[in-house]
Order: sequence, then C-alpha cells, then structure tokens
Amino acid sequence: MDTLYETMRRNGLVRPVDDRVLGGVCAGLARRFGLDPWAARLLFVLILMLLPGSQFLIYPILWIAMPTEAPVDAGQPSWQKS
Repeated sequence: MDTLYETMRRNGLVRPVDDRVLGGVCAGLARRFGLDPWAARLLFVLILMLLPGSQFLIYPILWIAMPTEAPVDAGQPSWQKS
C-alpha cells in the first residue's frame, strides 16, 4: 500500500487536511486539477448520477487509496500552533 500512496502523492492526489466535507476526496481531486472544491463536488455528483450506485464504490476506494496530506508543521504539538 505504501507504493500506491507514494505514487498518488507524487501525482498530487492527496486528501487535504483543510477544506474537507466528508473524507477530502473531492477537495483533493479539485486541488490536483485546479478546480474549486465545490465545483469538483458538484461535478463528482453529476458524473455519478450517470452511473447509479457507483458512488458507493468509487468514493470509498478513492478515500482509501488517496493519502492524507502531511501538515506543514507536523512536528509541533497542536496546543503550540498559533
């Protein structure tokens, strides 16, 4: 699984720490393709309407496959962040 995560990370497909609604999949796809997160969410829903039921398969797979973005100040405890 580390190889898949590293490949996705190298290609810019990561779930951001901020701007998440559910799992951050659409926000990550939006960031990768240069879209607004809400536009990507709307586009994702519209595409999935063409294939009914596919959202129950595609979204969880992307949620598992896309690594979480590493926070910029990962070494600093949350109570010290300003």
